[in-house]
Amino acid sequence: MNTTSIQAGRPAGRCFSRRVSLAMTLLLPFCAKTAQAAEPLDRAVEQLIARAERQAQLFNAGRMREWNALVGIGDGFTLMEPFGGATSHGFNPTEEKLAKLAKNFRNGTARLEIDQTYASKDMVVLVYVERNDGEVHGLPNQDWSLRVTQVFQRQGDGWKLVHRHADPLVHPISLADLSSLAAGRGLPKAD
Repeated sequence: MNTTSIQAGRPAGRCFSRRVSLAMTLLLPFCAKTAQAAEPLDRAVEQLIARAERQAQLFNAGRMREWNALVGIGDGFTLMEPFGGATSHGFNPTEEKLAKLAKNFRNGTARLEIDQTYASKDMVVLVYVERNDGEVHGLPNQDWSLRVTQVFQRQGDGWKLVHRHADPLVHPISLADLSSLAAGRGLPKAD
């Protein structure tokens, strides 16, 4: 007999089927638990996507009180806003701050184009393009689309927004323009 087909006096196929049977018996409960755990996480990701889209709609429409009630800013929140500058830490939604934001963002809409999501039991990351339009800081209504990354963390009994990075580089720019922006000079003036 061929020694590769015999193990402990039994044909390899019989031994293999017993091993597979034993492995399946051991793994099935684990796989079922994993599938059950993934299902609520998938629902959480879907809910966070819907929440992110609604928060963008409210923000661009200047409905800041509703936005603030929905957004759920978490402990240790950081913001890298599309206007550039230093990362801000925390958010204090005073009436004055919400009124100023409402004045600067009006009559806008938003929808999300999800590029990627990452999820674990305590953290969800959404990567997307926020297709925005609206009147921003008194400028006429225009496209204000942003590339966005939002990080949600489970805090207490809910998901809180702990990081947002948004930039307006949805449309490609030249190396010269990128160099000028990176150096802090802004975009070169058109002739």
